[in-house]
Amino acid sequence: MSITGKCAIITGSNSGIGLGVAEELAKLGANVVLNSFSDRPEDHALAEKIANEHKVRAVYVKADMSKGDECRELISKANDAMGSVDILVNNAGIQHVAPIDEFPAEKWDQIIAINLSSAFHTTAAALPLMRKQGWGRVVNIASAHGLTASPYKSAYVSAKHGIVGMTKTVALETAEEPITANAICPGYVLTPLVEAQIPDTMKQYNMDRDTVIREVLLERQPSKKFATVEQLGGTVAFLCSSAAEQITGTTISVDGGWTAL
Repeated sequence: MSITGKCAIITGSNSGIGLGVAEELAKLGANVVLNSFSDRPEDHALAEKIANEHKVRAVYVKADMSKGDECRELISKANDAMGSVDILVNNAGIQHVAPIDEFPAEKWDQIIAINLSSAFHTTAAALPLMRKQGWGRVVNIASAHGLTASPYKSAYVSAKHGIVGMTKTVALETAEEPITANAICPGYVLTPLVEAQIPDTMKQYNMDRDTVIREVLLERQPSKKFATVEQLGGTVAFLCSSAAEQITGTTISVDGGWTAL
């Protein structure tokens, strides 16, 4: 099954993992819908760049993933722009770190809304359109924290465990249809956000770059190497291929062995 001409919506995709996934799917001929909560010229320029480089259609649609109605409108707008909704990659996410008894309630609500509830709303809106097309792929970007936990990340861990559970439910509800639902669980991925943290961490621990990466950032990642956005994009592409037609309701870890410990 080729994904040439399929419409792929990737939430939270104006940078990092989401943008990497969009690039990889566009390379394979998919039309892509980029998304974030901002509406800057550079957001739309990203879509234009992808369209020109890969000879596909690409648009940017602003939608705040903390708001259910905007999540559903994103799917509707994508369908209007592209004529179908075939691939949905739920990637949008935020993080906040604090002990649970000090965790701000508003941060909990925001993380659950963006990291978990948004995927409920987009999936609920996308499935009828996939059924109409007779084919669909839902890929949720969970986390190693969807399978294990760390202290001080109660909301993030809860949301990511929830995404894994929702993925299984969607897979069972679509099991007899040509639609699959799977979750990818990355460990640490080298994104611009992570890259920006390295200099401050070097100062904090009085370590060089390589030591900070190995001993601090990748302490729990046995490979001692970051996953890349290209690898995440390639994993999404595999789940959209004919080889993955019978893969549904599962998690694929891209974590350098983290969850094998």
